[in-house]
Parts: sequence; structure tokens; C-alpha cells
Amino acid sequence: MPSPLRIAFAGTPDFAAEHLRALLASRHEVICVYTQPDRPAGRGRRLTPSPVKALALEHGLAVHQPEKLKTPDTHAPLIDADIDLLVVVAYGLILPRAVLDIPRLGAINVHASLLPRWRGAAPIQRAIEAGDRESGVTIMAMDEGLDTGDMLLTARTSIESTTTAAMLHDQLAEMGASALIEALDRLSDHQLTATPQPAEGVTYAAKLSKAEARLDFHQSATVLAQRVRAFNPFPVAWTTLGGDTLRLWQAEARVAQGSELDAAPGQLLDGPSDALCVACGDGVLRITHAQLPGGKMLSAHELLNSRRDHFVAGTLLGADQ
Repeated sequence: MPSPLRIAFAGTPDFAAEHLRALLASRHEVICVYTQPDRPAGRGRRLTPSPVKALALEHGLAVHQPEKLKTPDTHAPLIDADIDLLVVVAYGLILPRAVLDIPRLGAINVHASLLPRWRGAAPIQRAIEAGDRESGVTIMAMDEGLDTGDMLLTARTSIESTTTAAMLHDQLAEMGASALIEALDRLSDHQLTATPQPAEGVTYAAKLSKAEARLDFHQSATVLAQRVRAFNPFPVAWTTLGGDTLRLWQAEARVAQGSELDAAPGQLLDGPSDALCVACGDGVLRITHAQLPGGKMLSAHELLNSRRDHFVAGTLLGADQ
């Protein structure tokens, strides 16, 4: 059996921590970990370590947290570690050529899309928002471009009509961790071939913003349902109900029928007690889970039972737009 690889790991959020956990359970050796500096979190805004740092410390690993990786002193731990490979998963910092050249076998990245589609910061959310029927992970050799490196291995999965970003995140984290170990085993055995990304089909997954999460009911119900699922759990789709903000966690589209065709976009419709039905520019948005200010996420049935006076048919959502 080929020798285990000596690895440095760079990553920050939960998605990356799942991959570090798989590495720690593998035959390969994690020498050190790079992650972003502790950030304020929670109501008290206390400095909180990243999930990757917390896991690394549990296993007694050396942790490095530079603000940037541009100076020789931030590169020194990688040089001193005498590593074969740098594994990067959702690290959040740009790696300069000087860093990529340190490991004997270079650096590889786990990206949560089927490249070259959805290069960039938010591939999981943008795939759902766009109505993609398929997603996956790509293990790629890193270069200085934005997710432009040669592909080493891919794994695919379908996106269902009820899939939220939270669901796809967890699924791809598990798939990616498995694919990473397979790629490392094959790399150590010299059985992994790099393939350039196709020139066609390139798209970019822009970073998410809270401002874009407000829904415009003049759009089609299909588009809005995709946005609701894409923005769960962040930044969470929302609209206004009177003077309140109504956060929308799960929704689906259906065809408008009869008098619904004449309803104004944003108008609450008569319907069954298991959904808040809203007229859209095309079709009807069935909101099945939502949240009022100061409350928790509830099913539409629970909301209607407890706050039916808020959801009278004919009420306009987003009326102040």
C-alpha cells in the first residue's frame, strides 16, 4: 500500500470541518491546520473559533489563523511542516502562488459544484436559485484563478423540488468528504488524472446578501419558490405583512386556477390550512413554513391556527414595495 500523505488542511466553516473529520479518520496524516481568525458571534458578540479550529484543537493539531497569506512569516509553518499536499475546503482566503508551490504535490480544493458551473462563493445556493436539477462536488488541483484548476474527481447528486440549501449543504459535505479521501488514496497511488475544465458552461456564484432575499411577487411562483429554498438557512427569504417582517423558510409553486388568475401579486388567497397561498406574477406560491417577528419558524398550519387574523384572504404581502 502506498505511503500515507502528509497534509496541511485549510478551511473554516462546518462544511470544511466535515472534510477535516474524514481526513482525521483516514490513513493520511494531518500535520497542521489553517483557518480564519476567531470572529464575534452570538448575542454577546464573543470571539468564537471556527468549526475547523474547534475540531483541530480537539485532536491536538497545530492551528494557524493569519488574516492574510501574503507574507513569508505566514508561510513558514507550511514550509516547516514538510507536507506532501495542502487540502483546501471553504477556507475563505486567497492562496498566492508562493503558498501553492510549497507542498511537494501542490494543493487541491473541494468545491461544492460541478465545475465549471458555479465557480465562486455560493455555489450551493445559486444552483438551487437557478433551478438546477443536479449538483455535486469537484475535487480540483488549485491554481491562482477563481476555481479554475484542473478537475481530479467529481461526485454528482440530484436536486429535488423540495431541496433547500441546508439540505444540499449537508449532502454535499458528506459526498465531498468521501470523494476527498478517494482522491487522496488515488493520488498517493499515482492513479489520479487531471482534466482541464471545459471552456463552455462557466457561471459564477456571487456571494449572498441580505438585500436580495426580499421577494418580489411580480415574479413567477417557480422563481420565488427556488429563491426561498436557496436562501434557507441564510439569508432567509422575506416579505412584509403589515408593518412586520415575515420570513419564509419553505415554499413551492403551483398553477393558478379560476379567480386566482385575477388576484394581485402578493395577495393572500383562500386555500387549505396547510399553506399560505400567495398570488404571483405567474402562478401561486404555497408557503408551508414561515416565521413572524419574535417567534420561531412554524408550519403554515400552526401559523393559521394561532394567528389567523394576520393572514386574512385579500391581504397584500410586500405592499410597501
